[in-house]
Amino acid sequence: MHPKYRPDIDGLRAVAVASVVAYHAFPKALPGGFVGVDIFFVISGFLITTIILQSQAAGDFSYRDFYARRVRRIFPALMLVLAATLAFGWYVLLNREFVELGKQAAGGAAFIANFVFWGEAGYFDTAAETKPLLHLWSLGIEEQFYIFWPPLLALAWRRRWPMLRVLWALAVVSFLINVLTIHPFRTAAFYSPLSRFWELMAGGILACMRLRDPGATKPAWRSHVQSVLGVGLIVLGLVMIRADKAFPGWWALLPVLGAASCIAAGPQGVLNRYLLSNPLMVGIGLISYPLYLWHWPLLVYPRILNGGWEPSAGVRTGAVVAAVLLAWLTYRFLERFTRTRAGAPLLRGLVGIGCAIVLAGVMVVAGLPARNGGEMLQKVTDATVDDGYYDGFTPEKVGPHLVYRVGRGERKVLLIGDSHMQQYGPRAKALERLAPERMATAYFYTWGACAPIPGMFAEGNPACGEQRDGMLQLARAPQIDTVVFGGCWNCYFSGDFPLAYEYREGRAVYPVNNGGPGIAPALSMLGHTMAELVKQNKKVYLLLDNPSGMDFQPQRMIAGSRLGTMTVVLDSPTAPLPAAQAELNARLRQIALDSGAQVVEPMASLCKDGQCLRVTADGKPVYKDGEHLRPVYTRAHADYVDRIFLGEAAPAAAGGK
Repeated sequence: MHPKYRPDIDGLRAVAVASVVAYHAFPKALPGGFVGVDIFFVISGFLITTIILQSQAAGDFSYRDFYARRVRRIFPALMLVLAATLAFGWYVLLNREFVELGKQAAGGAAFIANFVFWGEAGYFDTAAETKPLLHLWSLGIEEQFYIFWPPLLALAWRRRWPMLRVLWALAVVSFLINVLTIHPFRTAAFYSPLSRFWELMAGGILACMRLRDPGATKPAWRSHVQSVLGVGLIVLGLVMIRADKAFPGWWALLPVLGAASCIAAGPQGVLNRYLLSNPLMVGIGLISYPLYLWHWPLLVYPRILNGGWEPSAGVRTGAVVAAVLLAWLTYRFLERFTRTRAGAPLLRGLVGIGCAIVLAGVMVVAGLPARNGGEMLQKVTDATVDDGYYDGFTPEKVGPHLVYRVGRGERKVLLIGDSHMQQYGPRAKALERLAPERMATAYFYTWGACAPIPGMFAEGNPACGEQRDGMLQLARAPQIDTVVFGGCWNCYFSGDFPLAYEYREGRAVYPVNNGGPGIAPALSMLGHTMAELVKQNKKVYLLLDNPSGMDFQPQRMIAGSRLGTMTVVLDSPTAPLPAAQAELNARLRQIALDSGAQVVEPMASLCKDGQCLRVTADGKPVYKDGEHLRPVYTRAHADYVDRIFLGEAAPAAAGGK
């Protein structure tokens, strides 16, 4: 049994999908637009629970019919978009990129995309803006909800449990999982169904409350208040929430309660009636599902074709227009056709197509090549996914601190910093094998994009402060003999890093990025921190940064068009060292000397006469991206760090060059 059609709910769908599309196309224009997904969750929970409970009350609920309707609703547009995305990916992507897409497509068709992206997440993960099927994570959450929710409601109905209390209890548990995991396990809180189900349950609770007394009427003023309050909360979420906030967490209450309030207001609420039930809003709502599916691949592929850079506003606008057109065509000629056909052959066909998409994705992961293959192209794409910096390491606790240990020597060396320190893990592991009798016990204590400087903060990296405090606490511990400071100094002090950094001194806050006034006090604090450790009779090293920039990216070796033929062209094995990085290096060198620390200089090995290495003699890229040296390179060639692990008399031969 289906609930009575409400045009205002389609209007609410329009708000949700328009918010998401606007955010993805123009994130600065609507910074909180991604909360549209949370609005979708509430709507889905409300409608699905209404359908199930009404059918249970009428005595005609059938799992077969319920899931058949889900297949007819979800599969047609989804399988079309998956097939089109895979086909275009085969044409324009490189092999490694195509493998990632195959995994995403298989996960999307199997409705486990949230787990796929959860498993991929990490500091060295591919940028979200270049994953054509990333948006399917939310569909995975919904379909997983549909697996457990109908049996639970049916069980509660048969056992005559207090339905509303059961739903409230489950929603509260899920919400608590959300708020308790959002800081320590942010990725899990975002992708896990356990921390997201409360949003769908909010709609389910509302459905249950309405169905308990279907004949009840309420004053018109109450509907108007709920309508205005609901829209107001949604607008507040759209303008206040940012991607760098701890989301979902407590912030998700704004869109969830806003959507629930709009639904509770009913079709006669003032904004429901005159805004959400507007024919234009209803029309957008009717195509909201295919529009959501189409918009993200159409925005991602232009970025990929543009070398990973954001396309122009005109291109993004064109992608949105194309998404709207394809969504309407999908709704008009595919969705309306399949929803009115209830026969078994159609269902078998749709499920068969879904299985075929899963199989195709698995075949791609297993090695089915993209159109742009070739040995040299493969070398380049292999470099971009070479990120096993801690492979073979033993994670262990030193007191309360989680570190990655290598070696078992008497000397205790602590290496603190970010991923630019982490990239020397493979070298330490190689030295443990090549010279075990001289290898120190080395602890790597790193956190991505986190400078080992007290007072340096970035809002988009909320755990950095706590992690850095832990690093410095362990550095001061008496069992540590040697402390090595390292980081992407170029990112923080001489480049345009994506995160906005600031240096805090008391109540004063100084921006650091792009030559900001926070640079001088931050560098002064770095020197002071190293000097403090030197006074404790610890040996202290400052590991300077490697050259970085767009010229060092492996993709810069690729010539031609993704829409045509792509080849590897190596016009020079080196790239110029940016002048700002050379100046920063000199400044850091002097800070280290003034503090009594010793300097380790990667540029002395990587650069000569202002030109810095970007490929090895056999044509393999030295870098994983524009910043990080590859594990395969540091493992074999980064002998400039050997004295840290083996002692000052370490010969170059220990590196196995």
